[in-house]
Amino acid sequence: MTVETLERKFKSFDGTEIFYRKDIPKTIRAIVVIVHGLCEHLGRYDYVTQKFNDKGLGVYRFDNRGHGKSGGERGYVENFQNFFDDADKAVDLVLAEHEDLPVFMLGHSMGGFIAAGYGMKYPEKLRGQILSGPALLEIEALVKDIKRDNYFEKYPREKAPNALSNLICRDPEVVKAYDEDPLVLKETNLKLLGEAFVKGPIWLSENVNKYEYPCLILHGEDDKIVPSESSKWLYENAPSKDKSIKIYKDCYHEILNEKEEKDKVIDDIITWIEDRI
Repeated sequence: MTVETLERKFKSFDGTEIFYRKDIPKTIRAIVVIVHGLCEHLGRYDYVTQKFNDKGLGVYRFDNRGHGKSGGERGYVENFQNFFDDADKAVDLVLAEHEDLPVFMLGHSMGGFIAAGYGMKYPEKLRGQILSGPALLEIEALVKDIKRDNYFEKYPREKAPNALSNLICRDPEVVKAYDEDPLVLKETNLKLLGEAFVKGPIWLSENVNKYEYPCLILHGEDDKIVPSESSKWLYENAPSKDKSIKIYKDCYHEILNEKEEKDKVIDDIITWIEDRI
């Protein structure tokens, strides 16, 4: 299949340059905007993009600020809302270039947090959302030390190592590639962790009543980074009239990279999208 590929940057609301890539098949039925997770980058979604393209789904993906090839201080965000607003600039770009096509958003992990927050802040712009292992609740093991006495606000640029690679997936080749990837952040600032995983979940809980997008919520049953309760919380509390949840047995955090299950997960996403085109 012929696929048009383009890599560029767009300026976000505050002038930060956001690196993005689009992969558009010749025959196209819808667009999916992919939002990646903490410390990673858009290049880790090549396989998913190829599978989507094969089914006539165009893909736009971008590096979150402070990640990958985007601008911004590495591993830092001043306010978690900035992530939502960057995503909105990406969606506006897609809508301007494909005004006649339905647009969906797929967010993984912190990208799931961004997608959910986007859904609450920016209704009626998308046809629907897919959330993979979304980090929507406070993860006590990750933030218990930094939230005490607002530590992350007092020492925003103190570093936290990225030490969870062995828990992302059961496939050792995926873990090895992640560890060796020069674009994967090896550390983040405490401010980013505090914004996304302390303040962010509070905001989500206060605004979940505004979430009305059709949504497919996906999680690995054995996710050791973001517990599946996070996905169940959104499913149980979002007022969306079209919502589904799937928990994949034995899978870790990156269900889109699990060796045995990834094709099933991707097929489930494609089927869900096709039913809403």
